[in-house]
Amino acid sequence: MATDRSNEADYVRPVRRLVVGVLALVLLALFLLWRIDSPRIERFRTAVVDAVVPNMEWAMAPVTRVSRMVEDFRSYARIYEQNQELRRELQQMRAWREAALQLEQRNAQLLDMARVRLDPQLTHVTGVVMADAGSPYRQSVLLNVGSRDGIVDGWAVMDGLGLAGRIAGVGDRSSRVILLTDSNSRVPVIVQPTGQRALISGDNTQLPVLDFVESPEALRPGDRVVSASDGGVFPPGLLVGEVAEGADGRLRVRLAADYGRLDFLRVLRSRPAERIEQSGALLRPVDAEGTPLDPTTGVPFIPMQDAPLEEGPEPDAAGTVDAVPALPLPGGAATGGPPNE
Repeated sequence: MATDRSNEADYVRPVRRLVVGVLALVLLALFLLWRIDSPRIERFRTAVVDAVVPNMEWAMAPVTRVSRMVEDFRSYARIYEQNQELRRELQQMRAWREAALQLEQRNAQLLDMARVRLDPQLTHVTGVVMADAGSPYRQSVLLNVGSRDGIVDGWAVMDGLGLAGRIAGVGDRSSRVILLTDSNSRVPVIVQPTGQRALISGDNTQLPVLDFVESPEALRPGDRVVSASDGGVFPPGLLVGEVAEGADGRLRVRLAADYGRLDFLRVLRSRPAERIEQSGALLRPVDAEGTPLDPTTGVPFIPMQDAPLEEGPEPDAAGTVDAVPALPLPGGAATGGPPNE
């Protein structure tokens, strides 16, 4: 038995060495074949690949299936993470929805308590932003609403959240909107809560400059900026944006309107505000003693009493009338009768 095993080992060992040597030679030949840069060798390599690769699909099937399983597992893990993120966002949105409903109810209660009268004339016309074919303004857009829709030059334009610009040219079926970022745009505003008046000047950047501020040191980044009614350009109280500090150190405004997505714009139908010319009818001047004075003559004002007029004395046969005693006025002098001697 020992002799047979030794003979078998002596026979297998040379065969194994021969197979390993042949395999090494084949691999070396393939390496050299794939490294040689020659048109004939290239055609030969192409022929070998076309003949061998289609017949080796059965060998690549397990590898392909395993790779697909790994990709499916990764996709499932991504879907699970996205699902968890959507659940968290949904929970946050529910909290925001509840807060918005509470604020809406609170706002309605405050408006009812204050008896606030909203302007019924401040309606709007919504237009679609069209492609701009060129204009004298660098920052402007075209709307598909015009004079046939009642658009008037100079009306304010909003994107739904903040002020975007104003109408600067009206056609029959279209109108041009010059944006607040254009260098030709100047808009009067009020900075809250300080109440300072300023002017937004566009400079063709996304952050227009805040000019003519009375006390710049009193402003803080994040202060609310709303439109002012100076000059009758815009209705008062429209949201413009918030105060920001530019890279150059100047005060600028971060606009509330999203200029990157101007798909629809609302044109506000604003009417000129009622002007009060005669302020004397509302507030009468008074003298040092607090007596109201007539604003036209400056004499003490005596309100008329809603009492029936008394009949005066009838004239006698000679046509004369008895003297009526005078009423004293503030100051001690009497009028209406003969002077006291």
